[in-house]
Amino acid sequence: MENSDRAVPPLTSSLGPRRGRGPGPLTAKRAAILELLVDQPEPTTLAALVEASGLHPNTVREHLDGLVAQGWVHRFRQEPSGRGRPAWLYEAVEGREQQEYAGLAAALAASIARTSPTPVATAVAAGEEWGHELARNREATPSTPTGARDEVVSLLGEIGFDPDRAAERPDLVRLRRCPLLEAAHRHRDVVCGVHMGMVRGALTEYGADPEGTALEPFAEPGACLLVVPPLPADPA
Repeated sequence: MENSDRAVPPLTSSLGPRRGRGPGPLTAKRAAILELLVDQPEPTTLAALVEASGLHPNTVREHLDGLVAQGWVHRFRQEPSGRGRPAWLYEAVEGREQQEYAGLAAALAASIARTSPTPVATAVAAGEEWGHELARNREATPSTPTGARDEVVSLLGEIGFDPDRAAERPDLVRLRRCPLLEAAHRHRDVVCGVHMGMVRGALTEYGADPEGTALEPFAEPGACLLVVPPLPADPA
C-alpha cells in the first residue's frame, strides 16, 4: 500500500512509529552489559561477556537480545575456523555511527526520489536484495509458511522495528519503531518501499511466497502496519 497522495504527517504527528531505539532508559543490568561492550577493543562473544559480568549466560543472552532489538548492539557470526558453527559476536553501535547511517540513508532516499523514473519500484527492488542478504546472514533455510513468517518478524525485531503481532488479525504486524524515522518522514515512499521490499526478500529467502505483502506507513498512533499475506496450511 503506497498511498503516495496521502499527506506526509509532520514530525509532531502522533501517527506512525517512534525512533528505532528501544523504549525508555535501559535497566541497570542492561546498561552494564552495554558498557562492557563499549569498553571492548573488538567484537565480543557471549562467553566472554558472561565471564566479565558474572551473570548467568541466559541472563546475558536475554539482555543482548534486547540491546540488539533496540539498536544499541550489532550481532554477527564469527569467521569459521574448524568444525562446528561459529559463535555470535557482539559489538556496541555508537551514537555517531547511528547518525551517519541515518544521514546516508536519507541522502540515498533523496537521490532515488530525484533521479529514478520509478522511485518506489527502485526502492522495493533494493529492499528485496537487502532482505535476501539479511536472511542469508541469519543462515536462513527453507521453512514452512508459518516458520518463515516467524523468522521475518524476529528479523524485524533484531534490526529495530519492535514488531507486534496483531491479536485481531493473523496477517497483520504493527511496526512500533523505525530505525530511519526522519528519513521516512522526508521520503516516505522510498524509505518505506525499501522496508517493504526487505520483508519480501526475507520471506522469499525463507521459502515463503511474498505476494500480497504490503506496508501502510504512519497508519495509526504509534505504528506502521505491515500486512503479511494469509498463510496456506503448513504441510503435515
